[in-house]
Amino acid sequence: MDNDSKIAGKIKTQMTRFAHKISSGFQKPAKKFMVQMLYGIQAGKDVKLSNISRSLNEQIPLIKTEGRLSRNIGKHDLTDQINGNLLKEGATRVGQDTVIALDISDIDKPYARKMENLALVRDGSTGELRSNGYWLLEVLGADVEGEDLIPLYGELYSQEARDFRSENSQILGAMDKVIAGVGTRGIWAIDRGGDRGILLKGLLKRKLRFVVRLVGKRNFILKDGTRKKALKIAWACSCPHRREMIIRRDGQEQKKTISIGRIAVRLPFHRAWLWLVVVKGYGEKPLMLLTNLQVDRLGVLRILEIYLTRWKCEESYRFIKQAYNLEDIRVLSYTTLRNMMVLVQAVFYFVSVELGKKLKLNILLKRIYEKAKRFFEIPDFRQYAIADGIYRILFASKTGIMPNLGRREVEGQLLLPFAVQLF
Repeated sequence: MDNDSKIAGKIKTQMTRFAHKISSGFQKPAKKFMVQMLYGIQAGKDVKLSNISRSLNEQIPLIKTEGRLSRNIGKHDLTDQINGNLLKEGATRVGQDTVIALDISDIDKPYARKMENLALVRDGSTGELRSNGYWLLEVLGADVEGEDLIPLYGELYSQEARDFRSENSQILGAMDKVIAGVGTRGIWAIDRGGDRGILLKGLLKRKLRFVVRLVGKRNFILKDGTRKKALKIAWACSCPHRREMIIRRDGQEQKKTISIGRIAVRLPFHRAWLWLVVVKGYGEKPLMLLTNLQVDRLGVLRILEIYLTRWKCEESYRFIKQAYNLEDIRVLSYTTLRNMMVLVQAVFYFVSVELGKKLKLNILLKRIYEKAKRFFEIPDFRQYAIADGIYRILFASKTGIMPNLGRREVEGQLLLPFAVQLF
């Protein structure tokens, strides 16, 4: 057996074990389906069922494999069950100061007409609701220092679905599900979409620590009792702390000289005093971060670092869309769409977390990096190289994956090929 075959075998073993863990509570046929879908998505680097089926290399007509996968993925909505099992795995890795980034993105399907529950999503260039597609909500854990990501929750939804109530309900529901797993550990970081009264009330009611970027239009009460808009307060705020920073985003670096300050503020609907951290020089307008953290102890620069950590969440969206061709999904059923999204989330967890948690797997990871055949250094978001390396290894494998779901192997007996069954 050559070296690539050995590595492929190890990857398949780890993926099968992982699939069994996140399919806890499933019936055996569903467990087999889970193993094959996770393998197929990664081996094909695609979410199209035809390519997933092709990567399984089954000794039956391709249309039969695709038909079976199509029936299984559309039977029941697996979103909550898989997310719950992923959260059990990831919750143990969330510490008191882990940044928990919540963000909303979308899948753009401008030419789709027959896909179920198509909704309007934002145009990437204008920000207007004008294109057909679906919304994605993701919650990730990350440390300020370090590159590790912990996918905690992922969901596809549509405002045209029967059970949809509002985007705020969707966000608060995801928040509650994550809290059920991690408790009040971590620091929630949310972009400007978090600057809504109902979400700020939700964070405070749940006694969560948070850093939320403000739009600037919200009114606050100052220590002297006056009420002003956040942007007006920010312009007047003294920012004595100066720093030079290199901002890395979208693969580009920018050097900026910024000044940072903070001022105590209170929301009109809540009695507790909060901190408004103001960053000038970052953009044309001051960057405004509302937080209930102890700024005097942590320092204003740390608050900015916590907020910037949530950009890893944005990069993760780009990764799953590009690495697994998510926007080229072509299934029609809404249930199938939701299931495919949470399965991609599971693959993302495998690539981000599962492969690097033991020494032996770290050695395997180095070989995967080598197989990625990158011409330059591993990129900042290393999951691209990992996904490329696994794909190259599994693409060359001709055997697909045969999940062993716990049946004891019979030793010392003659097994005829036509008599062997999985169950």
